Amino acid sequence: MMKKFLVLILLSIKAFAALSIEELTWESGDTLLEFLQRNSIPMSLYYELDKEDKEIASEIAAKIKYQVLKDDNNNIEQVLIPISDELQIHIYKNKDNEYNLTLTPVDYDKEERILVITLKNSAYQDVYEESKSSTLARAMIRSFKGSVNFRNIQKGDQIVLYYEQKRRMGKLWGDITIKMGSVEINKNAKEIFYFNDNYYTKDGKDMETFLLTKPVNATRISSQFTTARFHPILKRYRAHLGVDYAAPTGTPVQSAGEGVIIFVGSQSGYGNVVKIQHASGYTSVYAHLSRFAKIKKGQKVKQGQTIAYVGSTGMSTGPHLHFGVYVNNKAINPLSVVKIAKSELSGKNKEEFTKLITGYMQVVQNHIEENKGNPPKEEEFENYIEF
Repeated sequence: MMKKFLVLILLSIKAFAALSIEELTWESGDTLLEFLQRNSIPMSLYYELDKEDKEIASEIAAKIKYQVLKDDNNNIEQVLIPISDELQIHIYKNKDNEYNLTLTPVDYDKEERILVITLKNSAYQDVYEESKSSTLARAMIRSFKGSVNFRNIQKGDQIVLYYEQKRRMGKLWGDITIKMGSVEINKNAKEIFYFNDNYYTKDGKDMETFLLTKPVNATRISSQFTTARFHPILKRYRAHLGVDYAAPTGTPVQSAGEGVIIFVGSQSGYGNVVKIQHASGYTSVYAHLSRFAKIKKGQKVKQGQTIAYVGSTGMSTGPHLHFGVYVNNKAINPLSVVKIAKSELSGKNKEEFTKLITGYMQVVQNHIEENKGNPPKEEEFENYIEF
């Protein structure tokens, strides 16, 4: 399928003598407003956004790759800045040569892959060597966390990973989801299955791969998590990459889990923000804070430790806590990992789960029986392309 961005590029090529696409890395601490100013793009594009879109613009992650299309005079024609796996900021010139800014879905292809290896060295090393994907190797370690001690795996044990990945503009995009995994330890297989943002055993018991607690004493959720959705009335895409807890100004905010503080300060539409790095690639975000506790960047915090207080800073119309959770920069629904105790599927969920994993196991069995082999190894790409 032809990608929207590539179609736009091809249309532009007809109008300009030479074009180039440059892939750049978003610097830590940079903001959309600073980006516009630095590149002589009207800052009114930002100021004219409504409060929800200004908030979304605060989601641009440090080190994310973004693309800039320039003409032969080095003038910017288009920019694509991903906000999440699903949503991106698109800046472009219209037919009147004026800049526009919209939020659009990220165009990508989904690929299902199955990797089967017999251990030679270590699980991480062997998966990486066979796939050349560190993202896949990390996803394996994260998905089995708490259920498998990879140091106990021996040579000759088998690892099977049935996973889904995205590809955008020819490159792997975002995180990898392992739909079913099997790891042998002394020839005894440990299996996991992905369902509703969590991993379960074959009999539907929660793997408890990661635990977060609710970060604030509030019972009312004022805004739920949503990815890129087309608003039928506004006729544009909206998203809310977190959960908002309504609470009075000054209500203590606790760290949802043990981790290290990686950011304390102001962040555009989110106002006062704290970010905490947890184990297994998880990051939690706390925004619109009135003030901070006695914390600093690089400090270790415990689960339940007070880090700040609820407020209404940034683009906020009332006191609340915006709470976000990310896995390797991918926004996920915080409510899917905020748990109190291990759970077990039952009723309709158990029926859906059983049907799903039956299909997964059949796909993997057919793959092995037909000896289809492993996917091609991933390749590195240059960051600069000329037309």
